[in-house]
Amino acid sequence: MTVALQNQADVHVALTHAPIGAMIIDETGVISWANNAVAALLGEPDPSALRLSLAFVWLPQDDADILRKMLEVFFAAPVDARPSWTRVVSVKALEGIQQTVELTLTSSPGDFDKRAILYFQSLTRQTIAEKRFTQIFENLPLGALVVDGRQHIVQVNSALAGEFGYPREELVGQSLEVLLPPRYREPHSEHVSGYVQAPSSRIMGTGRDLTGLHRSGQEIPVEIALTTLENGAQPLFMAIVSDISSRKQGETALQQTNAQLEEFTYVASHDLRSPLRGIADLVTWIREDLGDIELPDDVKHNFDRISLRIDRAEQMIDDLLDYARAGVRERHTETIAPAELVEEALGLALVPDGFEVEIDLQGRDIVAPRAPLATSLRNLIGNAVKHHGGASGRIRIAMREEGRFSVFTVDDDGKGVTAGNEERIFKLFHRASPGTSGDGVGLAFTRRMINAHGGMVTVRSPGTLGGASFEIHWPRMVPKENEDD
Repeated sequence: MTVALQNQADVHVALTHAPIGAMIIDETGVISWANNAVAALLGEPDPSALRLSLAFVWLPQDDADILRKMLEVFFAAPVDARPSWTRVVSVKALEGIQQTVELTLTSSPGDFDKRAILYFQSLTRQTIAEKRFTQIFENLPLGALVVDGRQHIVQVNSALAGEFGYPREELVGQSLEVLLPPRYREPHSEHVSGYVQAPSSRIMGTGRDLTGLHRSGQEIPVEIALTTLENGAQPLFMAIVSDISSRKQGETALQQTNAQLEEFTYVASHDLRSPLRGIADLVTWIREDLGDIELPDDVKHNFDRISLRIDRAEQMIDDLLDYARAGVRERHTETIAPAELVEEALGLALVPDGFEVEIDLQGRDIVAPRAPLATSLRNLIGNAVKHHGGASGRIRIAMREEGRFSVFTVDDDGKGVTAGNEERIFKLFHRASPGTSGDGVGLAFTRRMINAHGGMVTVRSPGTLGGASFEIHWPRMVPKENEDD
């Protein structure tokens, strides 16, 4: 076998099982050999059927003319200086299926110099992926933009353009600074440089209020999530930008309501305590004035009832103060072992000896403020005893993980909650069981405290044990408030 034939055989062997299509053509475009991949791409079951046909017939006329000219330039050049050529074209297969492919013309190795190799790399999947990304990007209900490493806007969707009051075409190509208030521009540039060095998917500016600059010059509160995009030429970064003006207005209104509630409660408690203390003093003085006089039993009973009601009124004032404070989120967090938390809550709830307590904890440690979570569990355990309806019974305390929440369940085998009252029992001054002691603040206080920390509490009846089943969804991890950018 001659050296030329050996080279040809080696090239065929190397290309036969290549993952991309390849054909060998001469300077006129005649195909002398093709591999299985290019035959499959063109819809031809047998690659040998392509032999002695023209490569141009698979291309649109304009692309075919360009390939002809390129072959002339290619074969006119010395073998060791022949230029490679790449072009994206549409190829129509035998079944009429049109595909986007990348053509690459390159030299054949060795002494096989009368031929060239034409590679066919299908871009159909890439094109579909790009179309899907574009559709998702454009149809996002949140603002989104893509910027390059120099902080120029490469792509922007309609939602973001609308949030900032610009036409889309006016933002593309602009510096990102156009969307930033002037005081943020210099530090933002430094933050971006740091992010480029160590990119990651994360929330920007955690723990700080961020604002963007509307076209009108007004600043709007925003939340921004950052991520990187794969791109061969240069790094690209995508930001999801949410206009949170409505949420901020709601938070402000809630803060004002909480402040007004707390102020009202403090004033009311002060104004109510004075007459209560006066009544209590009067009762004490009357008893002292009566001295050793033997009073009828019903009079003694009424004196006792007055004292009891004064105590209950003072307790109600204390409960109202606690309720007002419960709307404030506690910032200090710690790592809490669920078993220790439940043990602490049981110790404070003072469960009678006649009750059997079952514990089933299936979850990891929690990062949370200890006091509000422990207090909530204690209240629910105490509630299970107080409203049980019997001197003995069963209580089951369980925990599981569900998404980003740790879910605590407190079940009992008592009389449960009357149908239709599942939400009413969380209202202020509503008592679950009219015949029990209390002022109806406990469950309202518990829900307010849990909600303030990003959780929720619900009840269903009958539960697992036949009585009430209270469930606390508590966030397992509290976002770390740091000086992030």
